[in-house]
Amino acid sequence: MKDEKLRKIVLVGMFAALSYAVFALCNAFFRIPLPGGSAVTIHLGNAVVVIAALLLGGPLGGLSGAIGMTFADLFDPVYIVYAPKTFFLKFCIGVIAGLIAHKIGRITTSTDKKHISLFVILAAVGGLLFNAIFDPVVGYFYKLVIIGKPAAELALTWDIGITALNAGVSVIVSYVVYMGLRPVLIRTGNFFKLS
Repeated sequence: MKDEKLRKIVLVGMFAALSYAVFALCNAFFRIPLPGGSAVTIHLGNAVVVIAALLLGGPLGGLSGAIGMTFADLFDPVYIVYAPKTFFLKFCIGVIAGLIAHKIGRITTSTDKKHISLFVILAAVGGLLFNAIFDPVVGYFYKLVIIGKPAAELALTWDIGITALNAGVSVIVSYVVYMGLRPVLIRTGNFFKLS
């Protein structure tokens, strides 16, 4: 039991670092500057949050993504003001994905591959749909206060488009990675049975 808790703590740190690294790497290559000094980034950081939630459960998966993506914001002058928003939204992605996958779908105790596939997709879509709706909305109000109404309204259009693109790609990536990792983790005895 103690060994499992320690492994989960280590994995939360690993997923936090991975979500930070994935976002930072994508941010270096796929950042789109917006009016008022803001920007949007095409990235896969949210896919890491969903994968963590599928493997560790919602709260731990959400925490890992919230930590990693918040640090990514804190280390970037363009995104630093969005760190509190990021922490909250990424945590929610994990909690929602974990709730759907583990509390409703019970994917870690199921052996039916179709059932597992369905709930992995539903979990990813649920968490990322939440983010696709609330990230632009909350971001709009942040930008409204920071850069003013005209720039915030222009940025909102870009935020909606890029967030939707990120969500779609992240659903696919999280499904492929989880379904690929699951049998390996089961075979090696590193799969957590979550209730």
